[in-house]
Amino acid sequence: MIEDIDIARKYVYVETFRVGNDEIGDRFRRALTQKAKEGIDVRLLIDGWGAGSVDHDYFSELTAYGGQVRFFEKIKYNTDIFTRSHKRNHRKLLLIDDNISWIGSSNLTAYNMNWRESMLRLKNGITYTLSKLFMQDFRIYNKYVFNKAYNTRLIKYEDFEILRDAPSIAVKRINQRFIKMIRAAKRMVLIETPYFLPGYFLRKAMMDAAKRGVKVTVILPKQSDVNLIDVLRNKYLGPLHKSGIRFLFFTPNNLHAKLLLVDSKSFAIGSSNFDYRSFRYMYEIILTGEDKSIAEQIEGHIHKTISDSILFDHKKWAERPLINRFFERLLLPFRHLL
Repeated sequence: MIEDIDIARKYVYVETFRVGNDEIGDRFRRALTQKAKEGIDVRLLIDGWGAGSVDHDYFSELTAYGGQVRFFEKIKYNTDIFTRSHKRNHRKLLLIDDNISWIGSSNLTAYNMNWRESMLRLKNGITYTLSKLFMQDFRIYNKYVFNKAYNTRLIKYEDFEILRDAPSIAVKRINQRFIKMIRAAKRMVLIETPYFLPGYFLRKAMMDAAKRGVKVTVILPKQSDVNLIDVLRNKYLGPLHKSGIRFLFFTPNNLHAKLLLVDSKSFAIGSSNFDYRSFRYMYEIILTGEDKSIAEQIEGHIHKTISDSILFDHKKWAERPLINRFFERLLLPFRHLL
């Protein structure tokens, strides 16, 4: 990604949930600052909560050379904390010169470099399309009221489709697309996700697929970076396993990739997790399509993940301590917020 920034001659647009005040964050900051020095249009959009300790001062040299840095919806510790401030921009894009696009799961932090991520690099005209969508986000970074339908409309580019979600309980475009893809499966469904708290209709689509003979496989991290989600997800694993869904746990480190592949053909890659929070409260983006080359790369990525994973042990799950079951029930009412 840094190498692509280095060759930029027109613009560099970055949209991310998190930038680390660390070695990786510093490397990106230096690369972006150098481009601004060269007169390149540099724009950086970071989620206000995900930014953590990174603030405008961190990018003072970049902005001094004309780069633009905006923090999406800074957290306000008031009555909005569980309404407006709870809705975060989770999208992840790097766009360069109407020519190179990166879309996927990774933040720009040092600890992410040790995680298993999924980032797709595209070198075609879709970058121009994505840059227009980026500019929409850049303009509404601090707006509470905006044209949600316009800013989340389905975008088509050649054989690809770009789906975006904005916070909504009623309209969940990415969730519905996942359900549609799984319902269309004839042979297999492969899913990689760090957080697995699917709603009823998504669970039903997976179970129905398994009943009709589709091999449904879900790969999760053995231990993610959000322990509460790991505790709560256990409530779902046993019943789904009994319905024919195969679960595996990635063991080397955290699995943060977000992928869906159906029948080695249809794919979805982007920022969205398989959980209530992503579908209801987050600004997310995914790319879907049936490009053979991309589908093969995604399948290779998933099979490498599987090779470093262990099978879910249903017997061990059934014998888990009562305290674990207690916390699963305790957390269940808060599943939409985790």
